[in-house]
Parts: sequence; C-alpha cells; structure tokens
Amino acid sequence: MAVRDGVVTWLGSDAVGRERFPQAEVVDLDGGFVTPGFVDSHVHVTETGLCRTGLDLRPATSWRHCLQLIADYTASHPDQPIWGHGWDDSGWPDGGGPDAAALDAVVGERPAYLSRIDVHSALASTALRRRVADLPPETAAAAVLSGDAHHLVRAAARDLLTAGQRAAARTAALDAAAAAGIVAVHECAGPDIGGIEDWRELQALSHGVEVIGYWGEPVDSAERARELLSDTGARGLGGDLFVDGALGSHSAWLHQPYADAPDCTGVCHLDAATVEAHLRACTEAGVTAGFHVIGDAAVSTVVAALERVVDHFGVTAVARCGHRLEHLEMVDAEQAAKLGSWGVIASMQPVFDALWGGDDGMYAQRLGAARAAGLNPFALLASQGVPLAFGSDSPVTALDPWAAVRAASQHRTPGSAVSMRAAFAATTRGGWRAGGIHDGVTGTLVPGAPASYAVWEVGELAVAAPRDTVQRWSTDPRSGVPALPVLDSGVAPRCRRTVHRGVILHD
Repeated sequence: MAVRDGVVTWLGSDAVGRERFPQAEVVDLDGGFVTPGFVDSHVHVTETGLCRTGLDLRPATSWRHCLQLIADYTASHPDQPIWGHGWDDSGWPDGGGPDAAALDAVVGERPAYLSRIDVHSALASTALRRRVADLPPETAAAAVLSGDAHHLVRAAARDLLTAGQRAAARTAALDAAAAAGIVAVHECAGPDIGGIEDWRELQALSHGVEVIGYWGEPVDSAERARELLSDTGARGLGGDLFVDGALGSHSAWLHQPYADAPDCTGVCHLDAATVEAHLRACTEAGVTAGFHVIGDAAVSTVVAALERVVDHFGVTAVARCGHRLEHLEMVDAEQAAKLGSWGVIASMQPVFDALWGGDDGMYAQRLGAARAAGLNPFALLASQGVPLAFGSDSPVTALDPWAAVRAASQHRTPGSAVSMRAAFAATTRGGWRAGGIHDGVTGTLVPGAPASYAVWEVGELAVAAPRDTVQRWSTDPRSGVPALPVLDSGVAPRCRRTVHRGVILHD
C-alpha cells in the first residue's frame, strides 16, 4: 500500500510497489497485517477517561469486594472527591447488594459518585447528596439513585471535578481509543450526560482521534433544530436522547413487567408526542435525529412516531436525514422491516450480548429466558436492510473493537449473529456511514480513500490457535477479500500502529 498526503494512492504486490515507488519510505510490517481504522459509534469520552483515571469498579465480584475497592481508593486518594464507575450487581452472590450506610462508613464525609455499569443508576454518599438542594425526599434512604435523582447527583459530582481532571480524562480516553486501532468516535453528549461545558471542552481538544458529536436534546421546530445544531456544532440531535433507561437498572421501558420485578415496567423519559415532534422538526430541517431506545415499549413508541413522520414527509426525506437509534435491543421483525425501508441506522453494542446474554445472564434475570433470547438481533436487522454501526457505549464496555466483532459474530442466541465480515464492516465503514459519510471509500483501504488504518500483530493468536487457523477467509476466497484473524480463542490482535488521514496517532 502506498500513501501520499494522507490518502491511499496505490495497492498491489510488493515487487511492483518497490519498482513503482523507488524513493518511497518503506515500512516493513514483519508479519503484521493492516486493516481500516475502527470507528466506535457510541462513546462518552470524558466518562471513559474518568473510569481510567479514577476508580474502576468493574472487577468487583460482590458488594463486599466493591466496598474494599472503594476503601482502598479512598485511602490512596485523600482529600479528593471520589468518582467511580462499573459495579454490576447482576452477577453478585444473592444477599449482598448496595447499601448506603455501608458506603458512608467507608468514605466518611467525602463526596462519592459511583455509577452502575450501565450509567443509568448510581451510588452516592450522603456528603454528595447534601450538595443537591432539590433532591426528592423519598431518595434519602435509597441506596441506588436513578432517573432525575441520578441526573442531579451526577451533575453535582461533575461540578466537583477540576478542569485539569476533566482534560486529563479526555486525553486518557482518546489515547486508549488510538491504542485500540480506533481512528474516530461518536460522542453521545447531552444536557443530562456531561453538560454543555464538557461538550465545549471536548470540542476544543486537539488530539487526532476524530470526534463526531451528537447532542441529545429534544426540539419542537425546524428552526430550533437548526439553531441548536449551529450552537453546539453537533453532527446531529440524537445520541443519548433518552426515551428510556437500561435493563440492568430496571429502567428500560417495557410492554410487560420485568420477570424479577413484577410491579415494574421501567421508565418513560420522553412521551410519544415529544418523540414525534423531535423527528418532525429534524426531518424538516434535514438534520439527523436519534434516540436512546432499549425496551420494547420505547422502540414501539419511536417506530410509531417514525411511521407518522414518513407518512407526512415521505420515505426519501426521512432516509436522507440518516436518523439513528442507539442500542435498539428489543426490536421485532415487523419493526426491523420498517426501519430498513426508511433508512434508519441501528447503532448497537455487541459486547452487551457477550456480557449479559445467554440463558443465565442478566437479560434472562430481568426478562426471563424467552424474552431475553430476542435481544440484540443483529442478523434480523441486517436481513431487513437496516444499516448497522457498532460501538462500545464506553465506559459501559471497553474500547475494544475486536471484542465487538467477536461478540456480533458469536451471538449467544443461535440465529442472531452476523458474519465476521459483516461485523467488521459495522465497526469500520458502518461507523462512517452512521456519521454521515457516504463517499463509498472512507472506512476501506482502496486508492482514493483516506489513509486511516491500523497495523496489527497476530503473534499471540498463533500461540492460541493452530498455525493453519490463525487466519481464515470469512467470505469466499475467490472474492479477493482479505482474510481476518480468527478470534475464537478470545485473544485479540495487538495494535502496533494507528494512523488517521496519514497522521500517526499511536505507535
């Protein structure tokens, strides 16, 4: 491959290349291989960095273990507010759950904000809660806060972070993305996530990993849509514009109650009228709209609103906007067919299934095995022509695109997986397409494409698998499509270098 001025100019055999470009600087990959750079279609940059620079609770195997991690961090970081993330009680032994008094006993008078793995609920110390003047009284005794109470305490915790801490977190997150072979991320921002100040600071950061931003705030007129887009500089008005919450926090909005909470059907954050008004305004303005939708009631609300908007403006006008649905975990065949015919993009996170799918995973706990088996139906969506873009929702799951490829091609429900080739496309070209790039070459390595690529080492894969299965064609070899590494062993290729538009981001 030859690159000039940030663009791929030629591909061919080694001998021809050396003869054609005798003066070129030559980089010998020594057995490595090159892929297009990955695109993560859904991240939260600052929160990802805070997880890396702050307290990571994802390793906690029980409430007792979680408390020990908090205590150790508190002792080693005296006189600092505590920001942590990642506890997941769905895998903890029965009988041990979050307890507000126990948290206070560990952190004392320190403000502490500790988000659950899905970031839709959190533990908060009494010292932090006291900083929220209008916190509802009924939350005083609640160990875990969700909904509006969660947004309030998160905003209070965010206000305690210094500009230096936020800047260090963002740089750490984007450095980690580059080290994972990621050249671009879709930041899903909004008033209740990081707030406008965080968004402005992220826009001002010069890093190298491209940040494509979405702002999750509803509008009710085309004029307001254009105004908000101009004011924020966002690519679209969507991302985490919450219609509902998350299954793990019992806040995804369902038609039928949770199996493990029979009196609960989740939370509706946006009613049907607000959803439709937002879609109408954005479609009239030619702006990408989008929503966070997980539960089947949330999906039904958005699909019904889209249908009314299609009836009013026509399919072409709707498809031209590239509207997006984030997560889209509970979607049926009829809805998938409609979304495919309207050109609506599904921005999904395959590692959710790897973490929480299966007969005994969190999904089955919350919904029962039968309902859980229908979640994240990648094959169904692909078969109906719904464009797929894969990401991590980091910090919910790690910045690890190969893990997403593996999870999508090894879905825990038979019949729901897509091919490894399709999964790879959804983490490369799919991300650019979801971000509004339709030139036909970005996200590939062909002459004329941006030189955005990663160099990978497969040595560890050779140890983990027999040599003749280290690489395998994921499509018919006669097609000439390059091989992808076998990921069955669970060992991913190691990123040796990441380049975006000819600029080295990681080496």
